[in-house]
Amino acid sequence: MSSSKLLTAPVNITLKNMTIPMMYGLALLMSFNIVDTLYVSMLGTESLAAFSFTFPITFTLISLAIGMGIGVSAVVARTLGEKNKEKARQHSSVSLGLSAVFIYGLAMLGLYFHDGIFSAIGAQPSNIDIIDLYMTPWLFGSLFIIMPIVGNSVMRASGDTKTPAQVMGIGAILNAVLDPIFIFGFGPIPEMGIEGAAIASIIASAVSCVLVFYRVTFTYHMLGWNYNFTQIKESCNKVLSIALPAAASNMMTPISSSILTAIVATYGSEAVAAFGVGSRIESFSVIVVLALSMTLPPFISQNFGAGQYSRVKKAYYSSIRFVMLLQAVIYIILFLCSSLIANAFAEDEKVIEIIVLYLMILPLSHGFGGITILTNSSLNALHRPMISVGLNIVRLFVLMLPLAYLGGYIDEINGLIIGVSLSGVLTGIVAFIIMKINLKKLLGNNDQKVTCPSTENESIENDIIENDIIENDIIEAKNIEATSTKTGQPS
Repeated sequence: MSSSKLLTAPVNITLKNMTIPMMYGLALLMSFNIVDTLYVSMLGTESLAAFSFTFPITFTLISLAIGMGIGVSAVVARTLGEKNKEKARQHSSVSLGLSAVFIYGLAMLGLYFHDGIFSAIGAQPSNIDIIDLYMTPWLFGSLFIIMPIVGNSVMRASGDTKTPAQVMGIGAILNAVLDPIFIFGFGPIPEMGIEGAAIASIIASAVSCVLVFYRVTFTYHMLGWNYNFTQIKESCNKVLSIALPAAASNMMTPISSSILTAIVATYGSEAVAAFGVGSRIESFSVIVVLALSMTLPPFISQNFGAGQYSRVKKAYYSSIRFVMLLQAVIYIILFLCSSLIANAFAEDEKVIEIIVLYLMILPLSHGFGGITILTNSSLNALHRPMISVGLNIVRLFVLMLPLAYLGGYIDEINGLIIGVSLSGVLTGIVAFIIMKINLKKLLGNNDQKVTCPSTENESIENDIIENDIIENDIIEAKNIEATSTKTGQPS
């Protein structure tokens, strides 16, 4: 969609036209993620629990790759905007090499300290034996998983958003096809169980990696060689100045998820397995919110930069109203279908019971969770990233984890689920209040621009394009990598 339409077309229609295509891509990725979980659940409760334990480690590496992708995208896009293609190629090439060495090095450290890490987050010796079957090939092949993330960022910085989506779709489809073959065996391929799930992911990611690097190298000519130390240092400094803060912010999710997993693990493998299933259903149920969180930031940024402040306010408040209504409808559906869904993913009665409880309680907070997600996106679009980071800290460490622990202390797993749901409601209310205050501070009561403090308002118009790219990379990569890891925890 052209920038002129973002500034002139009706707000609600524009957001709808931008969001629907995003929904298709996310639906494809998440549907195959659910299929993956279904296959692993057929291996039994212990395999499903072990599968759920892997999320904190896999997402830690994914978060670092996301951070690198954000840095690459911002630096390459700005350099291309300055009409310096050779310098952009330098930044792209050095960043891809840096990502490979840095993140894969951490993966090897994770492999070395494997048992200690999973013991620390509550895995039992029997869990660790199964986890090892999955994590060993995954960590060895993680280079193929992390590099397409960074490579896709180079293409997005070059203005191409369709190719990354197509590549991710191909990878997701291939992964879904290969999963049953390698998990259960087919023809000459023996049954590998949970290890086969990891191998299927690596093969699918390797295909995606080849496609991405073919386009980066031969279509966009953004991969070069023979750079000297000064050039490498220059590119590393530029990219890491953005990548490291972004990665640090992303790391909040796996850290909090590790702690929550450890809390859930105290209630047994059945609870961990049930949470693994519930979180996947949960991610699919908020697909519209996630898609909208990818389209709202550029709309807000464009209109904010153009002084169309009434459109900024209308976009945010219309999105909030829509999300609250939609998630209420989805909650009713999940409530009515909770038993059916639970029986499709598990055979163990205790696991089924917890999944039903999860689907009957946690989605109550999804509307408020949508407010939090859209508020974070909007704050970044309005150049208030530190407020967004602060809100994320409140959501995860001030509300979710303490309330989950307190709820579990009062009423075990039932109370824990209620605590997580309550934290989502409270965070949504806090997010709405914060956004309302910031909209008034930034935009005033009407369409008149209010002068912001120079430390935060400096060069807003000049940075607006770069901010769009950074924000979209954060949201898109996070959603995409739910499929690469094939694991997850409640947010």
